[in-house]
Amino acid sequence: MSEIDIRAVPFDSAVAQKLIRAALADLGARYGGSGDDTPVDVAEFAPPDGTFLVAYLDGEPVGCGGWRSHGAEGDTAELKRMYTAPEARGRGVARTVLAAIERSALAHGRKRVILECGDKQPEAIAMYASAGYERIPNFGYYKDSPGCISFGRTL
Repeated sequence: MSEIDIRAVPFDSAVAQKLIRAALADLGARYGGSGDDTPVDVAEFAPPDGTFLVAYLDGEPVGCGGWRSHGAEGDTAELKRMYTAPEARGRGVARTVLAAIERSALAHGRKRVILECGDKQPEAIAMYASAGYERIPNFGYYKDSPGCISFGRTL
């Protein structure tokens, strides 16, 4: 099995934006529309208030994900833009990115990670559940949308 290399990159870097466009296209195919209309500011993913990571497999960028601060207390990270390219799925990319996000959030003083997911993403739901994430009350941009499922995990 090839080694997965995780690198922190700016949210607005070309490699990150290419993967984010692919992620949004995937979500758009599942849900319609743009895929995700949640307001996102590039600065939210810059340390110490967040980070954005890209996964490389055999030197090629194949996945991504990031976290941004959530809430006034400063101890919660919100997971955003998790994605694995179809050709790399089933090889541990998403789990590796998730673990790296959790380590980064913890290193920056976050004690909890939360996320929004949709009911048309069974692979993501299964991965989050197997990684110890539990259902929490919906929050964020899609909190009142049918099919929104929110998860959280204490680090």
